Amino acid sequence: MTRMAQFALPDDHLARDAEGQNDSSHILPIEDAALSPSSLPGVNPDGSDRILGAVRREAHEPIDLALIDRHVIQLFALVENAVAGATHALVNADREAARMLVAADADIDALYQELEASVQSRLLDRPSNPSEAQYLLAVLGMLPELERSGDLAEHVARRATRNLPAEMPARLRGYVQRMGEVACAMWRIAADGYGGDARSVTERLVSLDDEMDDLHVTFIAELVAADTPVVVAIELALVGRFYERLGDHAVNLARRVPSRLRLVEP
Repeated sequence: MTRMAQFALPDDHLARDAEGQNDSSHILPIEDAALSPSSLPGVNPDGSDRILGAVRREAHEPIDLALIDRHVIQLFALVENAVAGATHALVNADREAARMLVAADADIDALYQELEASVQSRLLDRPSNPSEAQYLLAVLGMLPELERSGDLAEHVARRATRNLPAEMPARLRGYVQRMGEVACAMWRIAADGYGGDARSVTERLVSLDDEMDDLHVTFIAELVAADTPVVVAIELALVGRFYERLGDHAVNLARRVPSRLRLVEP
């Protein structure tokens, strides 16, 4: 979807390998920021534990559509919060916040696994009608994109645990801030689309995705022109790629969303 040809970036699965290979060991560490969990933007220290606890406590009970529906909505919220928190940590050089976000990605992964198992179990129980099967299959297709988006937010946060923010030129910092704002807006709209009529939000998401693509292209152009060490430039290029992919996932999810078919009551 990105309209850029002059700068090749690895795809998402290659970015995982880049985690270990592009360690910015030459960058000097900065002092950790003192921050209480309750003050961390994008992180609710109690929220994910309550979500996972609810899933596990109810695991022995019959799996109902309303429970699946609620946890899909909560997964959307967790990803949006992770994107917001990762942007804050990277822009503000908040290493402690970044560490908490990296650790919190395990909660998103666990909730994804629990939800996937619940949906598969419901499908194996033979849905009562085609509409229910359609809803469950749509959710099953959405879950990997939700989990992958949590990983992308974690990748951004992980780079804030190093001294990358101190090496980031001020102009590029502004682009990161804006890409984070656009990504959060897109995820909020995508969540609204799941909770209501997805067709009504797709046009807004496509417009924001165009803005994200333009920001990404300009960010890379500025990065190429900036006088930054090669390792720092590679890390920042990956950050831009992560935000661009977050936008793509939000659009894809909105297009996948069933109308929820009113099988589940709020």
